[in-house]
Amino acid sequence: MVVWVLHEIMGKRRLKIADVARSTGLAWDTVAAIYHGKAKGVSLETIDALCKALNCQPGDLLVYVPDKGENKA
Repeated sequence: MVVWVLHEIMGKRRLKIADVARSTGLAWDTVAAIYHGKAKGVSLETIDALCKALNCQPGDLLVYVPDKGENKA
């Protein structure tokens, strides 16, 4: 499964949800959902705003974690 790691980036930089919401122009609820890994569908515009504000690449925001018991190819 693909999971968000925004919480790790924000933790390393000591940023609060409100800080990221303010710097991106995104709603607090949107940033909070991504931060807590609850966001299921996120627009490219949202990812773009996060990347601009955090000076990162889209791949820095997400990681792939194999499900338990998943066969490795």
